[in-house]
Amino acid sequence: MRKFAKRFFKKMLEHQGRTPRRMITDKLRSYGAARNKIMPSVVHDQDRYANNRAEASHQPTRQQERQMRGFKSAGQAQRFLAVHGQVHNLFRVGRQLMRAHHDRLFRARSYSIWRQTTCVC
Repeated sequence: MRKFAKRFFKKMLEHQGRTPRRMITDKLRSYGAARNKIMPSVVHDQDRYANNRAEASHQPTRQQERQMRGFKSAGQAQRFLAVHGQVHNLFRVGRQLMRAHHDRLFRARSYSIWRQTTCVC
C-alpha cells in the first residue's frame, strides 16, 4: 500500500509544482508513512471531518452526470460539464443570501455578460 501512496504523492508534487504546506487525507496509514519519506515538512491533517470538504467537492459533478445520462463516455460528459459549470455559476449567485434588489442587479449583470459572450444583441 505504501508503494501506491508514494507514487500518488510523487505525481501530486509533479502536477502542483511546489510542496504544499498542509495535506488533508483520511486515516489510511500508508499516507502517513509515504508522506514522512517524500514530504517530511508538510503538516498532515487526519482529523475526523477534515476530509469532508474534499469529498463534497465531487458531489455536484456526480449529480450532473447522473442527470445527463445521454453521454456516451465519461470524457464527453466531463468536457460538457466543465463549460456548463461556468455558465451555471454565472447565473446561480446565491439568491437566498441577498435582498431582492441586489439579486435583480446580479441577474441583469449575468445576462449582459451572457449576451456579450454569445454575441447576441
